[in-house]
Amino acid sequence: MNQTSNTPVPLRRSISVNQLGYPAEAAKSFVYAGSGGEFEMIDTVSGEVVYRSATGPAQQDEASGTTVCRGDFGELRTPGTYRVSLNGESSAAFVIAGNPYADLQQDLLKAFYYLRCGMELEESIAGPWKHHACHTSEGIVYDDPSLRLDSRGGWHDAGDYGKYTGPGAKAVTDLLLAYEGNPKAFQRPIPLPESDDRIPDVLHECRYELEWLFKMQDPRSGGAFHKLTTKQFPPLDIMPEDDRDDLYFLPVSATATACLAGVMAMAARVYRPFDEAFATRCLQTAERAWAWLDQTPPHPDGPGFKNPADVGTGEYGDASDLDERYWAAAELFRTTGEGKYHEAFRGLAALPFAKYELGWTNMSGYGTIAYLFGAEAGADTDPALRTALQEGLLAEAKRLADRCAEDGYLTSLRPEDYIWGSNMVLMNNAMLLLIANRLGGEERYRELALEHIHYLLGRNVLDLSYVSGFGDRSVNHLHYRPSVADDVEASVPGLVSGGPNRNLNDDYMQEHLQGLPPAQCFVDHELSYAGNEVTIYWNSPAVFAVSQFVK
Repeated sequence: MNQTSNTPVPLRRSISVNQLGYPAEAAKSFVYAGSGGEFEMIDTVSGEVVYRSATGPAQQDEASGTTVCRGDFGELRTPGTYRVSLNGESSAAFVIAGNPYADLQQDLLKAFYYLRCGMELEESIAGPWKHHACHTSEGIVYDDPSLRLDSRGGWHDAGDYGKYTGPGAKAVTDLLLAYEGNPKAFQRPIPLPESDDRIPDVLHECRYELEWLFKMQDPRSGGAFHKLTTKQFPPLDIMPEDDRDDLYFLPVSATATACLAGVMAMAARVYRPFDEAFATRCLQTAERAWAWLDQTPPHPDGPGFKNPADVGTGEYGDASDLDERYWAAAELFRTTGEGKYHEAFRGLAALPFAKYELGWTNMSGYGTIAYLFGAEAGADTDPALRTALQEGLLAEAKRLADRCAEDGYLTSLRPEDYIWGSNMVLMNNAMLLLIANRLGGEERYRELALEHIHYLLGRNVLDLSYVSGFGDRSVNHLHYRPSVADDVEASVPGLVSGGPNRNLNDDYMQEHLQGLPPAQCFVDHELSYAGNEVTIYWNSPAVFAVSQFVK
């Protein structure tokens, strides 16, 4: 059901479904914005009614500001294309199938290829979204302008053309965890320029970013430059190859350095079966970054990275580096087994900061996951610490599950969670639920993770799929410079929009969305950077979540 924007977009409907579809054996439901009643499931090919039932009781949903009820059609398992009919209204058409998300997963992953910097995107692979090589010049080291370094490669972070160490590390880690969690889901070529019959394309794509992350290690000290950007954002309607302002390696930060150590230690482990030399280089990079951290006191409450006065690109400021150090120590211990990393991890684990977060601001959850998965693989972990961390992670999953039970759309988002990048919060929560299920948590955690995917793909109050190109009402006017600047009507498919943002952090939202409930604070418009932008670390947890439901 990949959709081009030449197809007329339907008006918002009161019956919201996953516009792509539902796995045949899974639970299935729609949400109706109203008091409900008897509903019918109609086969769109034959026009016949194949299932009848009634909605559940109506409830007031705080986040969406509407009265909603749900209709359950889990008993309908016959593959086909269907729509819901209720009170004279119809839903989007959707499929029931054994493996409905295979193409979605492919395009969520291929989105990273479209975000590649420093190489030509050729029509044979990029299709109409081709463009010339961009940002190929050397970068200027901000605190030593006489020093210029190779800056080419990696992924554009978002709708702009900056490249950032911490967010890049999160995105790669999500993709590597997705691969480790269900490698069979990544057997099909995307394809990419590097596609071969030996290495899965997800690892080719991650390597493109990792090769750039090598360049973010300061050759003078071993610390990691915080970011590589121009001093100011380019205009919104400029193609990447036309953005020719000077690039700057912005100063080293502890958060970036710890992220570099964490992702490189993980990569060393994942890539060793495929490329021994590359894995060794990853580990050496991680160990050198850790050596810099070892000589630099941690900052639990500042000062983190701050943009210099003449730089206005994304700051990605972070007051504390404890969580990133915790993650780096866990990955280095898991990969090497060395006692010094275990000792560092245990020391950091004793400090009072959250241990289960998966966002670029707090990377602690990746440390907890690395330690627990390492224990699964036979690492010599601390039994008491392992038990405490596992119990804490499962308690966090239970907290999210309890939220799902209260929400009209069955997600873990509370009204206060509809912030800038709420769809990252959504998918991070789905990740945590899936990981909790793997670590011995209840089976319903996996089922609730799937409910989050349903929300992302249209089962929400706006009846809108937040993944470009998927669904008959999907985002298409993204805050994404290539899509604004090119002459292609359809957006690059597979990009995850940031989602509703109750704080209305941009002028367009301020002008058009005042007074709306949190889950309705969204507009599919290119000027809405605080709602409708894309980023690598919004796509990456979506890849993780969706891939766990691909056969």
